[in-house]
Amino acid sequence: MGCTSESGGDGPAAGESKKEPSPSTGASASASAAGDDPYTLAEDRAPGTRREAVAFVRELDVRPDYFGAGYRKREPFESDPAEWAVLGEDCLWRREPLAGTALASLTRSFELPEQGGKGPVYVSVTVTVHEDVAAARRDMAGALESALRCPEQRLNATDVVSGLFSRVDAYTDARSVVAEDDLAEVGEWRADGAAKGHPFDWYKYRVGPVTVAGTARHGAGRTEDEDNAVSSDLAQGVGFVAADIDRWGTER
Repeated sequence: MGCTSESGGDGPAAGESKKEPSPSTGASASASAAGDDPYTLAEDRAPGTRREAVAFVRELDVRPDYFGAGYRKREPFESDPAEWAVLGEDCLWRREPLAGTALASLTRSFELPEQGGKGPVYVSVTVTVHEDVAAARRDMAGALESALRCPEQRLNATDVVSGLFSRVDAYTDARSVVAEDDLAEVGEWRADGAAKGHPFDWYKYRVGPVTVAGTARHGAGRTEDEDNAVSSDLAQGVGFVAADIDRWGTER
């Protein structure tokens, strides 16, 4: 995974009672509209310099309602596009300068405020432009490896994710998905001192040399069906961003 919590980045979740997530569930309507072909972005149409990549990630309109009704921007809303989140050997996520194979990476944060006895939901979405498709594929592979290396991960000074389970699905495996590669992780997150954990979801898609990752930290007080709806809405939102990237490349 690549974390998208307060530390920013790309990263997992759900309790044991939660159904296994499907990265394409929420975005199925978008996939149907596009036919059987996944969203993609040809390398010769993708941003080729850091300056172009920063302009690209800022230009993408990632809206709060992509993730369902009632979401709003959360402060700080945007990360520094010259940095991304890196999982250290100590299984702590830290923001560091981009690797040489990445051109820009921007995280945006949203929240569904507490209401009606249900705790807030925190959503983050990270769009990363890699120098080429090979680099993007390596990033996807590294995200899958991180859960194996660190089944428990500290997102920031207060939040911990544990019990991580990863799944990878490739379009070449004859799945009809919205992107060329997709990953999902589930686990459980809790703040320090909390007696009970809550679901944490992570989805990551590759669209040519660009990756889109989204996480959701669920608040307390939701039924299993309500938690599943949060997960599905997150997947749908990530799918909308992937569709915007595909459209950007087509219209260039």
